[in-house]
Amino acid sequence: MPPRRIAVLADSDTRWKWGASVAQQIAPGHALDAYFLHGRSTPTERQLAEIGIAPDSRRELPAAALVDDPDLADAAIVVMAVSGGTVLALTHSLGLAWAGREHRPVTVTGYVGVVYEKMVDGLLTRGGTDIVLANSTYDARRFAAAFASVGVDPGSVVECALPFLGGEPYRPSTERPFTLTFAVQPSVPKSRQDRLRLLERAAAHARCHPDRQVLMKLRSLPGEHTTHVEADPYQLLVQNLAQPAPANLQLVYGNMSKVLDRTDLLVTVSSTAALESMQRGIPTAILTDFGVREAHGNHYFIHSGCLASWDELDAGALPSPDPAWADAQGIGKSDPYAAARARVAALRAAGPLPTLRPYYTPERAGIYLSGLLTRNGFDEKGRPLGTPPGAGGPGRVGKAVRGAARRGAKAVYRVGHQRVAPTLRKWGAV
Repeated sequence: MPPRRIAVLADSDTRWKWGASVAQQIAPGHALDAYFLHGRSTPTERQLAEIGIAPDSRRELPAAALVDDPDLADAAIVVMAVSGGTVLALTHSLGLAWAGREHRPVTVTGYVGVVYEKMVDGLLTRGGTDIVLANSTYDARRFAAAFASVGVDPGSVVECALPFLGGEPYRPSTERPFTLTFAVQPSVPKSRQDRLRLLERAAAHARCHPDRQVLMKLRSLPGEHTTHVEADPYQLLVQNLAQPAPANLQLVYGNMSKVLDRTDLLVTVSSTAALESMQRGIPTAILTDFGVREAHGNHYFIHSGCLASWDELDAGALPSPDPAWADAQGIGKSDPYAAARARVAALRAAGPLPTLRPYYTPERAGIYLSGLLTRNGFDEKGRPLGTPPGAGGPGRVGKAVRGAARRGAKAVYRVGHQRVAPTLRKWGAV
């Protein structure tokens, strides 16, 4: 009987929130072990407290140390709440480290939000784990089809929903002011000019509706890091408004769920908070003032019925999602993780788990990743070009991985993490 422990590997506050929430859904009653990987975006104490999920045990370590960690190897389930490139490197190295064991953990990975770009690139770095969670019917269908086309088991794709969709259903209150909450994103919009423009527009809405409370829900303190880099925090930009900020415009921190408890209208460019808001029945607006663009991620919501501009919000618009669209996104599902729990049980019942085998094996890594290293592996739309001219044979990455395999699993991890994963990340396969 495997131990009742579930380990979550996370490298940022957002990914810890997703991974820990998934762990609570698929393994209720299991002890929760947190492994925070050293890196730019390792979460701070304040960020962890804001998320509000306390692990039973916790450590912070370099990712290479995971290979020799006996507690990780003995866990019942390992949730890889990390980038696709890191999942690939870990699947290579942990697959070797755990090969031949009577028991190894069931490995689970997925995405912390909606998947609106480079779906195939990111998905194939996750191929070979036992379970790839899809946050909606829409994602489950396209993930399974992509896996089937390249020879990865489509049965590893399990439909669920974002694990933090929940909270009390929305009920308007007469005991507090009508509250508009803007869900801030670290890099959308990206430029300082656009971020200042957005803040000016929120302030203008507050002046237009002095009876409303307008909240800018912030992600981090200046100097803290998240999954995405925030070059121009709103906490600093507010000092550059053309007019002083109105009294009913506030910049706030806190757990998103608690902020939604007092929200009557959620506005964002493309934050996953929109799905949390829709789940509760809160009017939700996907902002169009910067256009509907893949670069902003708001194109994902194009059929939602929730696209709106600040002008429309000034005029009183209260968008609500199209029911068919919402259903396809997993909104409103009851017990969305039942299938994931069943998949874990089925894998255990089938006997010893097979060795982990990522889609990008050393041989494939040699073909595809040698091309990446020479900047010829993917075209401008992220499509593989195959072996680049002059690459010859398996390529230097494939040779490096195979050579490392002869030295042991930790060496494979170092090659994968230091050479494969950063290259994939650079080219968007995360």
